[in-house]
Amino acid sequence: MHRLQRGRAPACLDNYRHGQHRWNNLSAAEKQEIWQALDAMQQERCAYCEAPLYNNRKHIEHFRQRALYPQGTFEWSNLFGSCNRSDSCGKHKDRCGPYNHRNLIKPDEENPDDYFVFVSDGTIAARSTLSDHARRRANETLRIFNLDARHGALRQRRRQAAAGYLQTAQELQEVAEAFDESEWRPFLEQELEAIQDEPFVTVIRHALLGSQP
Repeated sequence: MHRLQRGRAPACLDNYRHGQHRWNNLSAAEKQEIWQALDAMQQERCAYCEAPLYNNRKHIEHFRQRALYPQGTFEWSNLFGSCNRSDSCGKHKDRCGPYNHRNLIKPDEENPDDYFVFVSDGTIAARSTLSDHARRRANETLRIFNLDARHGALRQRRRQAAAGYLQTAQELQEVAEAFDESEWRPFLEQELEAIQDEPFVTVIRHALLGSQP
């Protein structure tokens, strides 16, 4: 999960109102229009786990469940693109029962980097500097979206994504210890720019930065 910049709402959403229409009233073309806006925001990655989204392995996700917050059915700010994994992300969230959405980190409104450290072994840790309230929110986000399943496939995919950059991270650390920041910082910035569109970009970025909980 990483910070997302939400763009302008798809025009088709203006044609629908809670109480007058249902989600399945949207046409295939209108859902494609929504997907174009979501892909622009998320770079075709799941808003929660950052796995790549494929045509038949994704769905438009309501951050606040439609069953509990039907008035948000057509709210652009309530929509994300999620993978179809049954053991994490949107589908897992919707099987968790009622939850307080205010206890979850919403990546288009808050920066997940302020709450989490993604470890190169594929796990996620709440930052040690968090207040008690912020730590509860971080842990609740991990629970509801099941992002830190210790032995799950998602953890392994993050570990594999980070593995290819650990040598680069080590080399950057050695250079940083031997030279002034003005000499090594451009190389780090170049690496960070190069990974921006990669799946699981956060664990890669944290590996390169040597982030600590």
